[in-house]
Amino acid sequence: MIIDLSGITNEAAIHQLFKEKLDFPEWYGENWDAFWDSIVAVVELPEHLNIINWEDFARHCPRDMQILQRLIQDYNIAMTPKHIELGLAVA
Repeated sequence: MIIDLSGITNEAAIHQLFKEKLDFPEWYGENWDAFWDSIVAVVELPEHLNIINWEDFARHCPRDMQILQRLIQDYNIAMTPKHIELGLAVA
């Protein structure tokens, strides 16, 4: 599965996109703690999730990007063999 972050430049937008694309429940809290809880215990992610075109988000929200990177690392350890990666930009 691929999630394209093109045009995502704030935390609210990324959480809304994740909620839509990953089928998070209606009560999803739209914060990083809720994101973690959702990806490890609420929804079934695909074996491989590739997040692309994340550079604008990283530029506009560097702190949130650091949090997302840490959560991805933690997920990859906790949920092996499932895997999330930050992919290369797609033109």
